Amino acid sequence: MPVITLPDGSQRAFDNPVSVQDVAASIGTGLARAALAGRLNGQLVDTSHVIQDDSILAIITAKDAEGLDIIRHSSAHLMAQAVKQLFPETQVTIGPVVENGFYYDFARTESFTPEDLQAIDARMQALVKQDLPVERSVMGRDEAVRFFRDLGEHYKAEIIESIPAGETLSLYRQGDFIDLCRGPHVPSTGRIPSVQVMKVAGAYWRGDSKNEMLQRIYGTAWASSKDLKQYLTFLEEAEKRDHRKLGRQLDLFHFHEEAPGAVFWHPKGWTVFQQLINYMRVRQEQAGYVEINTPDVMDRSLWEISGHWFNYRENMFTTQTEDERVFALKPMNCPGGVLMFAQGLKSYRDLPLRMAEFGKVHRYEPSGALHGLLRVRHFTQDDAHIFCTEDQMEDECKRVIELVMAIYRDFGFEDVVIKLSTRPENRIGSDEIWDRLENALAIALDHLNLPYQLFPGEGAFYGPKLEFVLRDAIGRDWQCGTLQVDMNLPERFDISYVAEDNSRQRPVMLHRALFGSLERFVGILIEHYVGKFPLWLAPVQAVVMNITDNQADFVKSVEKQLREQGIRAVADLRNEKIGFKIREHTMQRVPYLLVVGDREVETQSVAVRTRSGKDLGSVSVIEMLERLKTEVTDRTA
Repeated sequence: MPVITLPDGSQRAFDNPVSVQDVAASIGTGLARAALAGRLNGQLVDTSHVIQDDSILAIITAKDAEGLDIIRHSSAHLMAQAVKQLFPETQVTIGPVVENGFYYDFARTESFTPEDLQAIDARMQALVKQDLPVERSVMGRDEAVRFFRDLGEHYKAEIIESIPAGETLSLYRQGDFIDLCRGPHVPSTGRIPSVQVMKVAGAYWRGDSKNEMLQRIYGTAWASSKDLKQYLTFLEEAEKRDHRKLGRQLDLFHFHEEAPGAVFWHPKGWTVFQQLINYMRVRQEQAGYVEINTPDVMDRSLWEISGHWFNYRENMFTTQTEDERVFALKPMNCPGGVLMFAQGLKSYRDLPLRMAEFGKVHRYEPSGALHGLLRVRHFTQDDAHIFCTEDQMEDECKRVIELVMAIYRDFGFEDVVIKLSTRPENRIGSDEIWDRLENALAIALDHLNLPYQLFPGEGAFYGPKLEFVLRDAIGRDWQCGTLQVDMNLPERFDISYVAEDNSRQRPVMLHRALFGSLERFVGILIEHYVGKFPLWLAPVQAVVMNITDNQADFVKSVEKQLREQGIRAVADLRNEKIGFKIREHTMQRVPYLLVVGDREVETQSVAVRTRSGKDLGSVSVIEMLERLKTEVTDRTA
């Protein structure tokens, strides 16, 4: 007679063992129809799972995060079933849940075509309508290996062979398809409310480039057709904002196979990049930083001391000289900052010492991971290293947090999530030191009344860190700034300062990047603004256009006046119709379009249009110049 305790604390007693589905039905017919699984004593189980003993149970529906994951995992099985029915020679491998959907990897000689994907999607919809029961069974490991080999599913058999001997495995069957899976799954295929095939890509078997290439079909699944429609609309908007496409359209940057993961900046893109650096320079100078620059290539011994050689070696580019010395392109700026501090004797009066550097770093990223400006191998960090006393540590953390939040507001990012990542398993330093460092970050956030999310075990190997995650105009999250507190590198490099009592003391080292990677931040800004940079950041702030050749000299004069006052203006004197020029520069997202005809020459004015199509009428050149200067200073859009 199991007694079931529900989430609200109420209890239900049953005369016999009872399934999760039966419990849901005892609560109400609506819940019975909505039930996808159960959380039984903290573990997810199928609705068919039979409860023998007193237990705590929550019914999982599509409204729960676990419910949506179950729908997506079941959709991966649905896709595999559709593929096997349409292309029986195909072998199945794995099909996990990912953000916003799922994928399944297939081994097939021929490539899946767009028409194949349409057929797979149609077959999946048909299988949903068939409402096939999804049934769980168990099998021993060795039996399961033989079972899948007999089916011709050699990849699946290889997966099972890697499981320890003697384990009992669960399999799920729906119609003519059976797959290895821990589960749980939806009770039947008809309980998958809204699913769609998205795209196909390549993927190595077990993620190893030495293995054969498989075909990975991605899909998305949602709790309702409305949710799916909203997601597809979001994808359309994201596609419009793709920084790679806009980078080409706006003539900002490009990449070459000869330098994978490294950016070739065009004049307009380099202007945006330099404006960001200039902006940060002013901000840092106001906040008491000094700017330094350290070498890009340094001896292996330095990286051994810092710990990077043993904890980050696979991501480092190295070279060896003829005298057999090994050097590394720096993947991080930290050791250079430490050597800068160590140059000359430091006193407590010198602290806090805030040293900023726009340092070029190089990190090996697999070719498949490279993604425009967002994932590169060669990039610039707006790095800074702050050396302070333990008593100053908390206040310096607060200063950094206040600075980064103010900077993000200048770019229109009001929704910022802060993550506190604590000590990882692979780390250097004592637990006592880690306690002090983690507490410093937490206390600084508490004093500023800023909420944060805790991520245990995800700190850097030398210290805990804060990560600042920005939400852009269409709701996507981007991790940008970081703040790390470190007492380990000062110890490893044996640096010290002279305290007030003339003793030698270790400084605390704060690692801080606010934009993070400048290349990545430019990519984020392109997508956030859809290429419509605010005036102060726009590569071309105003274009002056003539209607006929009669106004050419005046156009040149206006361009010169604007440029002399620091406005990035260009003249368009091409022999084209004015409507064509306006459309072209509007497509180039130029903030202000200044049109000059005979009347404007006569009145020493310009007819002003914005890139949004707003007609501001005619204003004097002096008035327009003052408007531009004011808007640039105020950093308004």
